[in-house]
Amino acid sequence: MSKGQSISPALMANKRADTSADRRASHETSVVAPEVPGSQQVVEPIAMSGSQAVIRSLEELGVTDVFGLPGGAILPTYDPLLETTTINHILVRHEQGAGHAAEGYAMASGRVGVCIATSGPGATNLVTALADANMDSIPMVAITGQVSSTLIGSDAFQEADIVGMTMPITKHSYLVTDAQDIPRVLAEAFHLASTGRPGPVLVDIAKDAQVAQMEFSWPPTLDLPGYRPVARGHAKQIREAARLMAQAQRPVLYVGGGSIKANASEVLEDLVEASGAPVVTTLTARGVFPDSHDQHLGMPGMHGTVPAVYAMQQADLLITLGARFDDRVTGVLPTFAPGAKVIHADIDPAEISKNRTADVPIVGDLASIIPELTEAFRAETERTDVPDLSAWWRTLNGLKKSYPLGWTATEDGLLAPQYVIQKLSELTGPEAVYVSGVGQHQMWSSQFVTYERPRQWLNSAGLGTMGFAVPAAMGAQVSQPNRAVWAIDGDGCFQMTNQELATCVLNNIPIKVAVINNSSLGMVRQWQTLFYDGRYSHTHLNTGHESRRVPDFVKLGDAYGCATFRCEREEDVEATIKAALEVNDRPVVIDFVVSADAMVWPMVPSGVSNDQIQVAQNMTPEWVGEDEGAGA
Repeated sequence: MSKGQSISPALMANKRADTSADRRASHETSVVAPEVPGSQQVVEPIAMSGSQAVIRSLEELGVTDVFGLPGGAILPTYDPLLETTTINHILVRHEQGAGHAAEGYAMASGRVGVCIATSGPGATNLVTALADANMDSIPMVAITGQVSSTLIGSDAFQEADIVGMTMPITKHSYLVTDAQDIPRVLAEAFHLASTGRPGPVLVDIAKDAQVAQMEFSWPPTLDLPGYRPVARGHAKQIREAARLMAQAQRPVLYVGGGSIKANASEVLEDLVEASGAPVVTTLTARGVFPDSHDQHLGMPGMHGTVPAVYAMQQADLLITLGARFDDRVTGVLPTFAPGAKVIHADIDPAEISKNRTADVPIVGDLASIIPELTEAFRAETERTDVPDLSAWWRTLNGLKKSYPLGWTATEDGLLAPQYVIQKLSELTGPEAVYVSGVGQHQMWSSQFVTYERPRQWLNSAGLGTMGFAVPAAMGAQVSQPNRAVWAIDGDGCFQMTNQELATCVLNNIPIKVAVINNSSLGMVRQWQTLFYDGRYSHTHLNTGHESRRVPDFVKLGDAYGCATFRCEREEDVEATIKAALEVNDRPVVIDFVVSADAMVWPMVPSGVSNDQIQVAQNMTPEWVGEDEGAGA
């Protein structure tokens, strides 16, 4: 189901009642019903309440962890949670934290994340997390309580039309008013969330459906007419893509976050090595291809590396895998990769040719498309020889040598944030999980942490949600208890959701929080420096050096029961990180006091072509000549 193609919740909730037995029998003989996720054991009919059916369905779906906060309309479902022995419920301090935790859980593990909230404000507090998950295609199921069905539409206490609110920002939204529908709807929700292009699904359950008696059995029969994600790519299109690859002199593999959702890391590496082409990985794809590989040019786009941006601008072929040509990658769209033909493979047909027309569109699952493309390319080059990319690589390797990522020393004597993040990466290593908030620290984290494996890097990319890091790191740690999990956060982002440190302390979730504290809304301040003549309108937060330190992050972390550190000198950075890594029985908060003047470079200013990328303020790279850039 593509974004923007929602099925009516009322139709979905009540479709059994609207379908005659004859039509159902005909449908079941002509179309194979999709498989129910989770347990395949058969549960014979047994009487129970709707709320018991919610918990039993989650158990059968294989759910082991949920994040939530109870309230009146969902209270009936919280009661049987006391009896389950297989589901660990984590009581958050804010429903937005539950949503982001479910996202982090899903991103780090590949499993569906689950969160629970009550009606009205409880449900509306999930909206930001649902929108975030929708933008970044994260498999997540949100269960909300709703007022009794007889009160819906009457402006009852804590009533809100959460289904109507979330239809544009979920893959699908359900309203359940009949207890008998609960097992089927939950099974369908998990199926929708985890198949095709993943995404969030909302299940809103009326209170009277929760308390009513029903007959539970498992597995239910899923009924999703029209939902048939294409898994296999069209063979003719794959052969045509291989033909273009065999002819290209300046190809680039443009790899997006869909490659991680497809678990396509290993098959991607085979394609890269067979093709010999350079690779760029977008913000959501960092780690799907190792940074250490010689063919990796880094991240493209607004804050991408010079070689990655140049390669895409000069390419004659973009082999686009699970990416969506978003504006942060393309810059001014008509000027993006002007001489390139486009192969575009994606499981969501709505993405193909949405922003850039594809010469060869391929709809399907990258896990099957990529190996077939590799095989087709090898077959094609057996007849035509492997293309000679040596001139292309001479140009790109020259750019890699001339324009590596780096930074200049700060002039105020405070820490360089890039140095802090690079040291975090060096001392912790690629087996850790790194989660960021949004802003400068997000870009530095994408640049200066070395990513060697998929699901190592989690961030809010499409929506750009401040406050994402701490609760998402909490969810990631629950799903990955044997890995170190760093939340690299800004002082602005950290203040939005740091109440979840209480959740972490009380549930023994030992995340480590590195607050990159420049005492300001850093990315906004950077734009004010560059584009508003240094007029810093309402961006100073008073948390860092020579400020009132409101709040004092060390005191705040201590109040929550965390291990706390403050680091202000470069010579103390390594020792501070090592000390934090030795703490595994509680969360850690480190206040890294960094310079407010540090900026994220490279940068493509908004509204200009990627050709005008700057490596520092008012400094554009000296591009190679057109002939050399063309690989001539």
